[in-house]
Order: sequence, then C-alpha cells, then structure tokens
Amino acid sequence: MNPLIAIIGRPNVGKSTLFNRLVGKRLALVDDRPGVTRDRRYAPARLGDLAFTILDTAGLEEAPDASLAGRMREQTSEAIREADVILMVVDVRAGVTPLDRHFAQMLRASGKKVILVGNKAEGHAGRAGLSDLYSLGFESIALISAEHGEGMGELYEALISVAGGQWQVVGEEEGALKPKRPRKPKKNKKTEKDSPASSDIAPEDSTLDSRLSTLSIAIIGRPNAGKSTLINALIGEERLLTGAEPGITRDAIAIDFEHHGRAMKLVDTAGMRKRANIEDKVEKLAVADTVRALQYAQVVVVLIDATIPMEKQDAVIAALVEREGRAIVIGLNKWDLVRGNKKEYLEELRYLLDKQLPQLSGVTVAPCSGLKREGLNGLLDACIAAYDIWNRRVPTAELNRWLEDIVAHHSPPMVKGRRLKVKYMTQVKTRPPAFQLHCNMAKEFPDAYLRYLINGLRESFGLIGTPIRFHLKASENPFAKKKKKRS
Repeated sequence: MNPLIAIIGRPNVGKSTLFNRLVGKRLALVDDRPGVTRDRRYAPARLGDLAFTILDTAGLEEAPDASLAGRMREQTSEAIREADVILMVVDVRAGVTPLDRHFAQMLRASGKKVILVGNKAEGHAGRAGLSDLYSLGFESIALISAEHGEGMGELYEALISVAGGQWQVVGEEEGALKPKRPRKPKKNKKTEKDSPASSDIAPEDSTLDSRLSTLSIAIIGRPNAGKSTLINALIGEERLLTGAEPGITRDAIAIDFEHHGRAMKLVDTAGMRKRANIEDKVEKLAVADTVRALQYAQVVVVLIDATIPMEKQDAVIAALVEREGRAIVIGLNKWDLVRGNKKEYLEELRYLLDKQLPQLSGVTVAPCSGLKREGLNGLLDACIAAYDIWNRRVPTAELNRWLEDIVAHHSPPMVKGRRLKVKYMTQVKTRPPAFQLHCNMAKEFPDAYLRYLINGLRESFGLIGTPIRFHLKASENPFAKKKKKRS
C-alpha cells in the first residue's frame, strides 16, 4: 500500500490546487472563495519517482461541533488520524495567522510526521515570508507555488527526508516496475462512443467480463434527496458529510465498495437544481462535476425524495441520464416517511414515470431509506440487473425473426404514397443497446412506427428501463443503377 498524505490547512490557502497538482489533473473544485472543499477526497498521486495516495480535506475552522463548519472539521480530524504524513499548507503572502498557530499545535500533539508547506511563494514577495514560517516549530519546510508548479523539488526533498524508507519508488531502478500507461481505446466513427476517454471514475472496457470489472454507480438527484446519507449507509461508515442543509456536497467523491463479492465504485454528487436558479459560480462548477460523473458512470441512480416525488426536475435529471446512454435505476429514498398504502403509492409513481419518461418505459423503482438503512440490498441488486441489461446483446438471427413477426402483426404505413419497407436489423453495439434498421426510406421513417419497434424490443428481449439507440439506414435501390447504365 502506498503511504497516505493528507493536505491540511485553514480555508483558502491552496490545498485543492496542490491536490490537483500532485494528482496531475483537475479533480477537486477550485475557487478564490474559502470553504469550497467539504468532503475528503482520495486519489493516487506522483511526485518525481515517489508514488503515494493524496487526501484533500476541508479548511480547518474554529466552529461549534454541530455546525456545518464543525462537521467539516471532524472530517479533517479523521483524515489526520489515518494519514502517514501531513502537509500543513500556509499562505506565505498572508503570513502566519493565529489560526495557523492553533492548528500547528494540534498537529504536533497528534504525533504525525508533518511538512510545513508555504504556498503562493512565487516571486520575492512569497520568499519574504519564510522567516515567519519557522515560528510554527516544524523542521521540514517547503516553499512552493501550487498554481504555477514552482518548488516541487523542495517538496520532493522534504517528503524523502520525512518519510524515509516508507515510499514505494517507481522508475528506472533495478527491481522497480515502470508504470504502464493504459492504451487509448480506438474510436469507431460508425457508432456512438460509450463514454469519454479517461477519468478517475471512468468505466472499464466493455470487452471485460462484467463479473470481474468494477461497477461504477453514480448517485444523482435534487439537493437534499439524501444522496450522501444513502452512500454512508451502503458503506457502513460516516464517510461523507451530511446534514439538514441542502447543497452540502460539492465535489463528486468516488468510494470503493464491495457488495456480495462484486467490486463497486459509488460516486456521490452535488444536487442538481433547475438551471435558471443556479447563479453561484461554485454551484455551477459542482453541477458540471456531477454531469461529468454521470458521463463516466455505468449505472446512474436517480435518487428521488419519496415525500415530494416526481417534481419536474426529477424528470429532467432522468432524461439527462437517458441522453447520456447510462443504465438507470430510480431510487425512492426516505421510504420510511411515506404514510398510507405504500403499494398504491408505488403503482401511482410508476404510472407517472411511464407517462413523463416514455423513453425509459419500465425503469426499475427501488424504495429505500438511507437513514434507516432499509432496502439497500434491493437497490444494489437493481443496479446490477440494470447493468446486465445495458450490456445485453441480441443475436442477429433472433432479432430478424422477431422483426418479421412484429412487421407482420402491424405492417409499416404508407409514406408519400409509397410503401415503407423494413428489410432487416442488426445490433451494432451495447452500453447502451444500439440497433441499425435497414429500410427503403430512412429520412421519412414515421416516429410513431419507430416507437412501436422500440417498445416491441423492450418487451420481447427484456430491455426494460434502459436507453435504446436506433439508427436508420437507407438501402440502395438496385434498379437505380440499372437505369443509369441503360441511359
């Protein structure tokens, strides 16, 4: 296991910027205002030939334990307890503050190995604050500029001196394994791509055995639907920050998890409000991070508050997942708060779903309660089933026998005075299932008859609740070439 390094400091000293610098990509949200980061975020990182796991944390603040800032501080305290080395980040341009001194004393009391990192030290103005840093009493000090990448050599030397032989060294040394870069998948221009090229939460290649690959599940929904509480219930610990305040989560946080021997990656996301109501810059960044998370996910759980279900925003979010082509499950959270006949309530909700989202007809609705830890296994089983349907492939021979029967049952309509001829069909890809239909008039193909074929596919081959892509291809008229030759 690689050593775990936690980045600690008061708000707005550049912790997330340093985190992104060490990881090598922009994973954590960064903004000029303090307090953007709230949850703990882990990621593999490299500095030179050193490999380690880096941990970004919320800014340390003095606040009552029950407040949001107090709960954020408890998350940071947990990071300090589990870390092997701590990087205490200080803004050298602002100088050492009383809050820095207070938390430096707390870190010394923890007994952990600490490196004092003076950030924003580019230029002479930054270097002028070096003498002030020694007053905090730490031996290992590194002056850096996380934004501009300066001083990484100093940080490297400090890590070597503090950690000693703990590090897993990667490079050209004898006996060391050189990390292999994954090959970029070849793009098929003829078909729709499955997902973006790479990410820390990107799904595995579809050619892998689905039983062996890690199943990536993103939990999305409106603010205060209980997404973080649900993930905490699933993993059995208070890993994510929760509370009654809406919009606590900002970063998309990926957590490794195992369910009945199946490796999973659960991704918590920020709540998605109506676009017209989003004015705050940080909220815009958080929503963009949520959209990126669902693009990289394999299964998306759209979490709905059972006490106020199926608002317009719920349907908008589910429609977004369908457009992205992800497998989808509707999670009905806070099920324990529903009063009356729950069976009738569930049937009415399924009716509303089919009416508002006909493109996801029959999507699975999984009642659950993150607070009471009820219905969790059913939700995860529904995710596995949705993933299997998302990967389903129908043999061409079976598909065309079905096509012949369904066309015989309801023949294609006349289009512009000509008979529409449906010839044959093939499945061109999975994830989601995509089919290509060969016909004589692709551009004039009626939408109503296309929906008839898609609904027939769902019912006949069990493609319930998954997005289906349908491509129409016009077959060439063999007599047209003969006419050209004669002329």
